[in-house]
Amino acid sequence: MTQYSDFFAPEGLRVRGTVVVVPGRGETLATYGRLGRRLAADAYRVRVLNAPALDGDDATVELSTLLEAAVTDTVAEGSAGGEDVVRPLVVVGADSGAAAVAALLGRAGTAATVRPDALVLAGLPGRGAGSAGSWEEELDVRTACPTHRGTLTDDPDVRRGSLGRALPDTVSAAALEVRTDLPVLFLVGDADPLADHESLRRTAESAPRARLSVVHGAHHDVLNDLQHRSVAAELVDFLETVRNGLRPLVTVESSAW
Repeated sequence: MTQYSDFFAPEGLRVRGTVVVVPGRGETLATYGRLGRRLAADAYRVRVLNAPALDGDDATVELSTLLEAAVTDTVAEGSAGGEDVVRPLVVVGADSGAAAVAALLGRAGTAATVRPDALVLAGLPGRGAGSAGSWEEELDVRTACPTHRGTLTDDPDVRRGSLGRALPDTVSAAALEVRTDLPVLFLVGDADPLADHESLRRTAESAPRARLSVVHGAHHDVLNDLQHRSVAAELVDFLETVRNGLRPLVTVESSAW
């Protein structure tokens, strides 16, 4: 199995940061090709990992190993002149990947060997949340985007039925108790049936430096649904704001909408 999927900034542009994407249940490297290309076009180095296994209460152990290897390999490949990874380093998790990222990195004093500069948690599932049924029913939970539905359906490595498997209790609980001082962007679709929207709102409000962005009409695969262009723009805006010390580069003083 391929270890990573990499996307590079256009030749001649200075790399603005590094984004590591952690997929969720059933997803593969190919699931995030569109997102990777879009962020890379804005001069971010993007590396997509294989989804970590979520077996038992040690679910974050594999993610920690994956992240350490991914960042170490990025440095070895000379993405930052062979000295260090280009920062800011932002870890983006989706579904169970988001839950594992939150459990591993979402608490103060974490012992993780990789210290990112910010987190993006997309489509965090609620505790015990799962979806069983036919493949068409699973697709309906995931997305209304015909391109994304085709990507998932045509990928022989996508594990169908994975959304029906609940996350380990320790991971689910930790995912809704994010108390890190890192900047955190929460992304959720308002049509996501697997999200605990009220708990997510409380989590975002209680975190020291968090932003909750709700994508109207989006389903569980909020990074890849019909609104993927606007979601990618929200991600780039967050990346640029992190680069600027959490000072927004654009503010709206007056608007008719």
